[in-house]
Amino acid sequence: MKKDPRVTAEQIIAAVGGKENIVSVMHCATRLRLSLKNTSKIDIENIKKAPGVAGYFEKSGQHQIILGTGFVNKVCDEVQKITGIYDEQDCQEVSTNETTGKFQQLTKMISDIFIPIIPVLLATGILMGLQSFMTNGLHIEFDDNLNTLFNVLTGTAYTFIPVLVTWSACKKFGGSPILGIVLGLMLVSPNLPDKWNVVNGLAEPLKFVLGPITLNVTGYQSSVIPAICLGWFAATLEKKLHKIIPDIVDMLLVPFLTLLISLLLGLFIVGPVLSAIEKGLTDIILSMLQLPFGIGGIVYGGGIQLLCSVGMHHTVTPIIVSIYAETGLDFINPMGSAAIAGQLGAGLAIVMMTRNKQKRANMIPALIPALFGISEPVMYGITFPLIKPFLMGCIGGAAGGAFAGIVSLAAKGTGASMLPGTLLYLQGGMIQYLLVLVISIGVAYLLTRIVMKGKVE
Repeated sequence: MKKDPRVTAEQIIAAVGGKENIVSVMHCATRLRLSLKNTSKIDIENIKKAPGVAGYFEKSGQHQIILGTGFVNKVCDEVQKITGIYDEQDCQEVSTNETTGKFQQLTKMISDIFIPIIPVLLATGILMGLQSFMTNGLHIEFDDNLNTLFNVLTGTAYTFIPVLVTWSACKKFGGSPILGIVLGLMLVSPNLPDKWNVVNGLAEPLKFVLGPITLNVTGYQSSVIPAICLGWFAATLEKKLHKIIPDIVDMLLVPFLTLLISLLLGLFIVGPVLSAIEKGLTDIILSMLQLPFGIGGIVYGGGIQLLCSVGMHHTVTPIIVSIYAETGLDFINPMGSAAIAGQLGAGLAIVMMTRNKQKRANMIPALIPALFGISEPVMYGITFPLIKPFLMGCIGGAAGGAFAGIVSLAAKGTGASMLPGTLLYLQGGMIQYLLVLVISIGVAYLLTRIVMKGKVE
């Protein structure tokens, strides 16, 4: 039966106390996120009964309804149409006024910046996988023109990642997205020495001498953390300038000063410092992942779902993107897939052990999104409320992550996991990747059966 996003939206609105009780409407990759005036009016059971709803939880004052990828966009659109709440800035003001911890606010910020970018990274990763499969797997030889076209398709997004990040960051912090785009383009301008050419000794940085100090300036190809900070700075500066510059020259001076100050700050101060920090973090994570005996895989595969359970898993996204941009490999991908597979295995065990046929039937839909890399439905709907299955799922993820670390498995692209993630291993490593999933599911399933014992009521 096809799910109707309008029907789902109407039932959710009714279950949260009507459209008058809704303050803000947002969504992430899988969840509709609502802020309410009066939380006493919410009816959680009726929310869960709405078609397509895979789970509900409340975090930091936000009511998050799990709908899955794709469907969540449609439902959010319908909720916005019914409520008339479209203004993203209003949503930001509500969320920042909530009594959330600093680390949670940081996590939410990173999540909001990268969620709009993830589809582009996913598409690029799949294209890279297909290119590698055709050239290395099927030994197809393309002429120079086709090779150039493939390079455009696969290389553009990561070369110009600062443009995507500054655009999204400016939008997130209430600035003009177009200024974010232009600022990002300036950071990767072909008039600046390419960062990677400088690193490899193929180009010299621009040198600016300020007394005893010499500043080396390069482009910021593939840089993520500097782009986030400069996007925030540009948006903040733009809003302050709007307040102090007279209306008659506002259109002329605000964009000019925003771009000039942000670019100079980025090239000479913020960029070099944050690039060094980004490089250090990337090197540390890579070193951890390459520890002997799969120790890095145990840590990541076993721990990432703990971060996911409190919404902090997006804190690693900038590092993942930086590692891939620097190496062309995603070492974290198989370990992340192992973590999701572990929750799937634990959830499957609970489904098989549940006595009540109706409850068992209701839980099965929560397993399906995990096959496509979405762990929230099975985690929040099945494993996490029972605690032990969730922990067994983490152990399963650690087991699969350990195997991935031992065999030094890495994806040739990024952005996809579980079954869609197989496209990233077309060039090589497919068998090892499938073994990672099997190990994670199997270990989590068996351990859950053991610790839960007998049937589950």
